[in-house]
Amino acid sequence: MGGTVPARSPAGATDASGRPGIAYILLVSAQAPSSVILVRATKFVPNPATAADNAFQHVIPEGQPTEETSRQALAEMDALAGALRDVGVRVHVFDDDDHTRPDSVFPNNWLSTHQGGYVAVYPMYASNRRHERRGDVLEMLKSTYRVQTIIDYSGLEPDGIFLEGTGAMVLDHISRVAYTAVSSRADTNVLERFCTDFRYEPMAFEALDSGGVPVYHTNVIACIGTDVALVALGMIPDEQRRQEVRERLSVNGRRVVEITEEQVRQFAGNAVELCGRRPDGTKRYVMAMSGSARRSLRPDQVAEIERSCEIVSVDVPTIELAGGSVRCMIAGVHLDPRPAEGGEPTATAVAIDEHPHTADGQDVAEGTG
Repeated sequence: MGGTVPARSPAGATDASGRPGIAYILLVSAQAPSSVILVRATKFVPNPATAADNAFQHVIPEGQPTEETSRQALAEMDALAGALRDVGVRVHVFDDDDHTRPDSVFPNNWLSTHQGGYVAVYPMYASNRRHERRGDVLEMLKSTYRVQTIIDYSGLEPDGIFLEGTGAMVLDHISRVAYTAVSSRADTNVLERFCTDFRYEPMAFEALDSGGVPVYHTNVIACIGTDVALVALGMIPDEQRRQEVRERLSVNGRRVVEITEEQVRQFAGNAVELCGRRPDGTKRYVMAMSGSARRSLRPDQVAEIERSCEIVSVDVPTIELAGGSVRCMIAGVHLDPRPAEGGEPTATAVAIDEHPHTADGQDVAEGTG
């Protein structure tokens, strides 16, 4: 789709010999991933460490035990996984029983994946979210998909600069634009660095609610699909910048559906387009969002979305107490899968491994006992 161009490799990328290499990056990559990662956080509660700058976060109902909150949230996570599988999306679920990671249900903040085999790991604003980063998730990606390079920005945390993944950025993978509402969780210096490494155009802007509070994550006010985008343009106070965002979103023919701040507070912007499969194997584009988001949309907005994809909605009211919704729960996998196991090894692979090895990898000389 679109072909490839030779480009400078992302920072730190090397070829098989360890030398800096040329990365061949697709001119156009799929906006809607067909595989996703979910974290089944069994100890979920709204994170008190993030409440100060997250205007969408709420406390649990008075008198409700923490265990009941976690139980309700777990049922919502399982319902989302089931709904996505029902429409043919591949779902990788990771359990998390750690009570010190209340926001681990939102993996898109620390991880993103990109066409061509690239993975990014991000610096997190709240210190109690930084150990949400998981080696087993990265190992699964490397074993199941073609991963060439992992670029880790988390070392910037001691410097007090943060970029919380595809919460902070809403990425247009087709036009390669990173839309970013500037906040304490989205530093423009890290944004520029990410865009240089991954070949995106940065489009930063200020976004405020009616009380003048900065929007904490871009993905609560904007969702970009292949042919349609949901955006709260009215929350961008600068009129010129607002128009520039609109024009950049629609330059390739994408339809822009404007949503209101009231709809944003029902998480209408916190949606994500995915590519599922019908039983006959044909592609099935869906827009995943919460039940509250779906109910907030007007009939004309629903009709505009459904011109290009089905709406799949799941009620996640307990999760939404933490200030995030369905999109926040999903880390999309924009990587090529590895071939299924069981294929015959190539002649080259056989030749490389023609001598026996001990378990620790040291060669065993032939003929010795």
